[in-house]
Amino acid sequence: MANQNKRGAGKEDFDEIWRDTDWVVKSGRLIRPRGHPGKVDPLFRLIAEKLPFESLGDVAADLKEYGVDPNGIYIAHDSMGCPRYIGRGHVIHRLRARKRAASYELVYYSFYLVKNKIHEREIETLLIRAAGPLLHFNDRKKRVDISPGSVRDFEPGTEYYRRRPNGWGTTYDTD
Repeated sequence: MANQNKRGAGKEDFDEIWRDTDWVVKSGRLIRPRGHPGKVDPLFRLIAEKLPFESLGDVAADLKEYGVDPNGIYIAHDSMGCPRYIGRGHVIHRLRARKRAASYELVYYSFYLVKNKIHEREIETLLIRAAGPLLHFNDRKKRVDISPGSVRDFEPGTEYYRRRPNGWGTTYDTD
C-alpha cells in the first residue's frame, strides 16, 4: 500500500494555450511539496502528455514564444491512447509529419524535453521496448518479436543484464 502521508508535487497553471469543446490545454509548472528533502534535479525540462493533435500548432507557438528548444522524445497515440510512433528529434516537426502520414489513426501526442540531452536515446529506447508491437506505424524501430535489442543502444558506463541464446559463443556474439 502506498504511503498515505506522501504528497505529490503541487501545480501552478500559467496560461491557457488551446481549447475546444472537449479539452483545454494549459501550461504550468510542478512545485516541490513543502518539506521535500534536498534539491532533486528533474529529468525532464518540459513534458506534454496525450494532448489532442489539434492543439499542436498552439503549443508550438507557445514553445517558440518562450524560446524553448523543441528537441526531445515524442509519441504519437491512437484514439485509445496507445502509442503508435515513438522517436526523437524536433518534436513539432516530427509529430506533424507523423500526423500527415497517419491522419485518421493518430489522435493524441506526447513529448518529453530532457534536461540532459545525453539521456534522450536511452529514454527513447526504453519507450520503444515498452510499447513493443503497438508501434506498427514505425517500420524501422518496431519490435514484434521477443528480441531483447542491443545493449549498445544505451550510454557507455551503463551496467546491464542481458539474455542471449544458450550456447551462443563469443564468436557469434555481435551485441
